[in-house]
Amino acid sequence: MEYTVKALADLAGVTTRTLRWYDQIGLLKPCRMQPNGYRIYGSAEVDRLQQILFYRALGVELAQIKCLLDDPAFDRLTALRGHLTALSAERDRILALIRTITRTLDAEERKEFMTDREKFEAFKQHAVSQNEAAHGAEVRARYGDAAMDSANARILSLTPEEYDAWKQLEEEILSRLTAAVRAGASPDSEEGAAIAALHRQWLNFSGQTYTAAAHRSLAQMYPEDARFRAYYDRDAAGCAQFLCSAVGHWISD
Repeated sequence: MEYTVKALADLAGVTTRTLRWYDQIGLLKPCRMQPNGYRIYGSAEVDRLQQILFYRALGVELAQIKCLLDDPAFDRLTALRGHLTALSAERDRILALIRTITRTLDAEERKEFMTDREKFEAFKQHAVSQNEAAHGAEVRARYGDAAMDSANARILSLTPEEYDAWKQLEEEILSRLTAAVRAGASPDSEEGAAIAALHRQWLNFSGQTYTAAAHRSLAQMYPEDARFRAYYDRDAAGCAQFLCSAVGHWISD
């Protein structure tokens, strides 16, 4: 089935201006143009627009979406599974937040005591969901379910201070990655070594000790997997590859 700009906009719940902008930046081109200048979109364009909107819902920038979809290695089914995992994690995060807010309201209204651990439970549950989505398949395949379950339990057992330190470490890694890529630094530089070491520290924070080989193997997935690339490249394209190369160069037994 084919659609005009107006028909596709109505179908997808976006504006015609959005579709024209996507065409202008090369993100979503029509399959053909009519003699009167009208854009016509086919089934391939409908599928691509669906992917675009999935990524937008996950907060991925347009330039990064274009890189992901134009990648010859892009696989629609793999991407859909990644979207499902990410959205399921987001659903779990929201439900956990709702439970925590409800519990906090009840405690305030009834003058009940609420432990510090309860106050932060939703945030840690979200971290577990993210950790599972990012590393679960790899860890379970290499070390078994018990290892991953233990890592998740470790996250849930973190004190508020430990949890805050873990999240700050994660943000430091992302910030330094972005700065290094934008500055044109080399993965085999001292900054590359520092980032690789911080990343290993961050991984081991969960209580699961990664060997150098396991760390390198995991890092190799980052530039290859669309989900990982979107996460690490969210502020600057090339961060996933930089991290992969830095870990490969610097991390050894």
